[in-house]
Amino acid sequence: MQMDGFGDSLNSGPQSAAQYANGSVLDRVTPDMAHLVNPYWSRFPPMDTMWNQILGIFTFIIMVISCVGNGLVVYIFGGTKSLRTPANLLVINLAFSDFSMMLTQSPIMIINFYYETWILGPFMCDFYALCGSMFGCISIWSMCMIAFDRYNVIVKGVSGTPMTIKLATMKILGIWTFATLWTVTPMLGWSRYVPEGNLTACSIDYMTRDWNPRSYLITYSLFVYYTPLFLICFSYWYIIAAVSAHEKAMREQAKKMNVKSLRSSEDTEKSAEAKLAKVALTTISLWFAAWTPYLVICYFGLFKIDGLTPFATIWGATLAKSSAVVNPIVYGISHPKYRIVLKEKCPCCVSEEKAPPAAAASAENGDTNTEAESKA
Repeated sequence: MQMDGFGDSLNSGPQSAAQYANGSVLDRVTPDMAHLVNPYWSRFPPMDTMWNQILGIFTFIIMVISCVGNGLVVYIFGGTKSLRTPANLLVINLAFSDFSMMLTQSPIMIINFYYETWILGPFMCDFYALCGSMFGCISIWSMCMIAFDRYNVIVKGVSGTPMTIKLATMKILGIWTFATLWTVTPMLGWSRYVPEGNLTACSIDYMTRDWNPRSYLITYSLFVYYTPLFLICFSYWYIIAAVSAHEKAMREQAKKMNVKSLRSSEDTEKSAEAKLAKVALTTISLWFAAWTPYLVICYFGLFKIDGLTPFATIWGATLAKSSAVVNPIVYGISHPKYRIVLKEKCPCCVSEEKAPPAAAASAENGDTNTEAESKA
C-alpha cells in the first residue's frame, strides 16, 4: 500500500506540464458540477474516446438484456398462479429492483459516455447515485430474505415459520424502507453524492478525507454488504449441511436394505428444495462477484491506497450494474417451471425441449402438489 503523495494529490492540481500536456479529465467538467469534483481526478488525462464508446455499447447491451429478462421474470412469476406464492414475492421484488436499476442507470450512463463527462447537473447526479445505491441495497437484502426462506424450509422444515403473503409483504416493505433511509441520508448531510472516475457517473463520496463521508461509507458497507453476506453464508452453511446429512442418511439406509433408492414424495420434495437453493445461491454468488470489485475501489479511496484510476473506477461501476443481468439468466437456465411457463408465453425465448407432462400440467392449471413446487 503506497500512501505517499496520495493525500497531497487530493488537494492539488496538475504536478507538471509534461504529465498533463493532453489535459485532464476535469477539462470537460461543466461549471455547475465543478464544486463536486475531487481534485484527485485532475491527475489523469482524459480517457480515450474509444473506451467511452465501448462502455456505452456494453451498457446498452446489458440494459436491453436486463430490462427484457427481469421484465419477463416479473410478468411470469406475477401472472402465473402456480408461481405466485408468498416466497416468490421476494423473487419478484428482486427482479423489479434489478429492472429499476438498469432503467434508472443505463440511459444516463450512455448519455454521459457520449459527452465524456457528466452533463446532467447536480440534481441528476444525486438521483442517479441514489437510485444505484438504493436498488443495489434492495437486491442484496431481497437475496438475503430468499436465503432465509430456503433455510427455513430446508433446515427447520415443519418447525419453521411458514412464509405467508403478509410476512413476505412485511419483509419487502422493510427492505424498501431500509434502503430508502440509507440512500437518502447523503442528501441530508451525512456524506454526499459526487462524480467519480472519468466523471461520467456519480456515486457516494469515497475520496474526501473528512470523517463525515468516511464514517458513512464504513457504516454503509457494514449494513449493506458485510451483514447480508454474513447472513447469507450462515444460511447456506446450514442448508448444505442439512442436504448433505439427508443424502448420506438415505444412501446408508438404502445400502442396509439392499435397494437402489428409498426416495419417496417427501424426499423428492426435499431434492426440489435443494435445487431451488442452488439457484438462489448462484444468483447471490454472481451478485457479490459483480459488486465486490466496486467495494474494493471505494476502499482504495477510503484508505488512501495509491493506484486508483478513472479507467478502473468506471469499469468497476459499470460491472457492478451488470449484476442486474444475472437474475433472469440464472432463473431462465435453472428454474424448470419458469422455463415451462416462459415457453408457453414467449416460445422464442426458450430452446425447443419436451417439458415433463406433470410439470406442464402444474404450470398450466396452477396445481401445487408439493410445497417444493409451490415455492418454485
